[in-house]
Amino acid sequence: MRRLGERFTLLGPGLAYLTALMVVPLVLVLSYSIFQRGRFGGLVHEPTGENFARLFDPLYLDVLVTSVKLAGVTTVLALLLGYPTAYAITKLPPKWKTVALIALVLPFWTNFLIRTYAWIVLLSPAGLVNDALTGWGLIDEPLQLLYRRPAIVAGLLYAYLPLMVLPLCAALERMDDELLEAAANLGARPARAFLSVTLPLSLPAVITGCVFVFVPSIGNFVVPELLGGGQTAMVGNLVRDQFLKARDWPFGATLALAVVAMLVVLLMLQAWSARRLQGGRDA
Repeated sequence: MRRLGERFTLLGPGLAYLTALMVVPLVLVLSYSIFQRGRFGGLVHEPTGENFARLFDPLYLDVLVTSVKLAGVTTVLALLLGYPTAYAITKLPPKWKTVALIALVLPFWTNFLIRTYAWIVLLSPAGLVNDALTGWGLIDEPLQLLYRRPAIVAGLLYAYLPLMVLPLCAALERMDDELLEAAANLGARPARAFLSVTLPLSLPAVITGCVFVFVPSIGNFVVPELLGGGQTAMVGNLVRDQFLKARDWPFGATLALAVVAMLVVLLMLQAWSARRLQGGRDA
């Protein structure tokens, strides 16, 4: 009993936190999803399966597909930019490595909304990007960079790129340099050593970074609203509108559950992939 009490003392705060901020909200959302919408909003406590049937409406499926595409493109670009960045950071001297990591996380010290508004200043017709292109003579008229899907991808990429770089930095930092020396001694060129040694050993961090970028990107509603001008709806915007504008709480809860279920499947695939990679490495 004393050992059980000690374990509860250690686990109690964490379990209470998870219960209050994750389990209880999920139970509430699940309970909302099975009821009907009232005439003027709110809930009518009459069970129905109509909310789940509405998920397969082409309108909502199109929003979900658009969200997956934008989040997927953001994740791929984050990987293409983040891997060389992380690799370069790990090769810096210790002093400059610390400076680079601080510069990487420095934007997180600023409010997310303010950082998103900064992109409006950059991409607007009278913004810095158009001014620079006009001043260099590359364009005659300002480009319409705002309120398009590339602007949404740029905003999401800027917001979540550090979430790709940090796990890659941690994985590459722990890598034994003697493995690369052994590959070189066996006649492997740098590119071959990277593909045969560095890349396979960093794959778990690659998968983790992709999950870290994809998950918040698909649920983001601030960036599509501000940089997309509300013209491109993502699933986060749809959930918000159902709760705050349409006052259709049951369907909003159903959409939220669908997103949570998809992300749980994604996290399970990530865990399974990490175990497979670790098992193959140990073998």
